[in-house]
Amino acid sequence: MGASALTYGALWGYGKTTGAWGVGMRRPVGWWRRKSTPAKVETYTRWSFHFFAVAELMSAGLPFVGVLWTGFGLWLPAMMLGHSALCAVTASRALDWTRGRRAQPVGLLWSLSAATALVAVVALLTAVRGTRHEGVPEAAATVFGIALVFGAGVTALGVRQRQWAFAVVSGYSLGAGAVALPIVQNGFASLVAMSVVLIGGAFLAFTAVFSVWLLNSVYELDEARETRTRLAVAEERLRFGRDLHDVMGRNLAVIALKSELAVQLARRGLPNAVQQMIEVQRIARESQREVRAVVRGYREADLGVELSGAQGVLTAAGITCEVSGEVDGLPAEVQSALGWVVRESTTNVLRHGDAGRCSVSLGRTDGHVVLTVENDGAGAGAAAGGGGSGLAGLRERLRGVDGRLEAGFVGAGVFRVVAEVPLTGKIAVREVTS
Repeated sequence: MGASALTYGALWGYGKTTGAWGVGMRRPVGWWRRKSTPAKVETYTRWSFHFFAVAELMSAGLPFVGVLWTGFGLWLPAMMLGHSALCAVTASRALDWTRGRRAQPVGLLWSLSAATALVAVVALLTAVRGTRHEGVPEAAATVFGIALVFGAGVTALGVRQRQWAFAVVSGYSLGAGAVALPIVQNGFASLVAMSVVLIGGAFLAFTAVFSVWLLNSVYELDEARETRTRLAVAEERLRFGRDLHDVMGRNLAVIALKSELAVQLARRGLPNAVQQMIEVQRIARESQREVRAVVRGYREADLGVELSGAQGVLTAAGITCEVSGEVDGLPAEVQSALGWVVRESTTNVLRHGDAGRCSVSLGRTDGHVVLTVENDGAGAGAAAGGGGSGLAGLRERLRGVDGRLEAGFVGAGVFRVVAEVPLTGKIAVREVTS
């Protein structure tokens, strides 16, 4: 690992000076980082199953190194090469089946079973009745056990329940005994062969089944996290709906009553109808201002409340959120503007990328207050920030308090939003047309 790290570091450094080489070396790392956590686990699991095939081939081929050129030890490793390739393909298709991407590879499973039986019979016949050249019987016996063990482990991957996996391993073990007994004609040797296949196959089957269970659990946890994120957003929408109802419910009721009263007065020819309609007009304009205030986040905006709410929403979505800084002493207009930055940035963290950590810090320096929101796992959509209601809208709002906004990537998948507002000068938040 150390040598690999040094080699990669040297090539990366060389690539920084030579250009294209450095870019080429960084592409595999970027490909891995762009994958989601479940996709990374699936890639690791898939290549682990492929490594099983490589391990089988090496285990069966090494015993033949000394006898490879005798004329007797060449075709068994060739058969094992085909068996290993079939195991790799079957494992990959079975993994796709467990993820619901394709039908159960029944044909491949039966083909693998038949190929395993063929290799086992040929290997055992070679070991018992074939050439007595030094090393060939031992190597052939090794191929017999390895083919059955790996065949049982990979076949167990293509069944759904643990009971079926145990039945598969038991079937391979009984098959080993059924093949060995008539050929070897030794009950003890046949029992040993059955025990080896049962133990080895059970180990590989357990490893395969556990790997698939772990992969499915990771996907389920990721789906649960997405569900929590949607619930957190829905909770925020409900909170907004409650605020809007509190503002409009009472005013609309008053407007309805006064309009009805004005109608009754007008029918009777009383001059008070005009006064009631003037009052209705005043309440309607007041309601309009209050709705705008709610929509733009200016109504009784409190930066402390927004910071606390952002931490709660992100935590509910499974994202570690750290909040630091003091809000005391900030003008209401500044708190309102920065509160909107916190709210919009929190929404972007939830919607774009796969964040695991987010930090929100508030500080003061040289007559300015600086709000910084930083998160990892950001995707390409983070820079857009939701279109017109995103970063562009935040910049327009901050201009109303002579503030400025900077946003962008500061590392691989790390996105940072920095809002800076002066504590002196213009502090009246300008209304922005939605």
